[in-house]
Amino acid sequence: MNALHSLDALMNPFRSAAPLFTKAVHLPQAVTPEPYAGLLVHHEHMTVAMENFHKDRVDVEVLDRHLEGPILFRKIILRCSTSGVVVQFGLVRFDLRTVSQQVRDEIMAEETPLGRILINHNLLRHVDLNAILELSLGEELAALMEVPAGTTTYGRLATLFCDHQPAVDLLEVSRPLG
Repeated sequence: MNALHSLDALMNPFRSAAPLFTKAVHLPQAVTPEPYAGLLVHHEHMTVAMENFHKDRVDVEVLDRHLEGPILFRKIILRCSTSGVVVQFGLVRFDLRTVSQQVRDEIMAEETPLGRILINHNLLRHVDLNAILELSLGEELAALMEVPAGTTTYGRLATLFCDHQPAVDLLEVSRPLG
């Protein structure tokens, strides 16, 4: 797997004049600096990791979405419920054929983070961590996170399996910490 090709494939449906990142570097998991290593290097849902790290429930905000047949593409942010601070940016490619109609309906309602929906429905799931990325934020993403353009942060590429089938490809980017 080439992490930068995977990143590019997730960004393609959401291309704009301004790039999301001005630099992306694939890092070995072992050299991921703290606190990002604890936040990103695991096989759990980022919804849970973000809530534990920020000690607050997170809410999803869908910035853009489109459907290509059964494949849902979403561009999202997660905000802390109490402060409203953006703690995560994400790009999602979801094969809706891998879940029930009830789960699809909840996903399409755009009211609940994906990880929480899957956990609430007790779907057999596994998160396969594919890569850790060091990223320099472009203007659009920096503005969403209320930091200067060019700020460095870290993210991960992962594949989520539902009932042993690859269902979701994800880019999950942490708010700059420190």
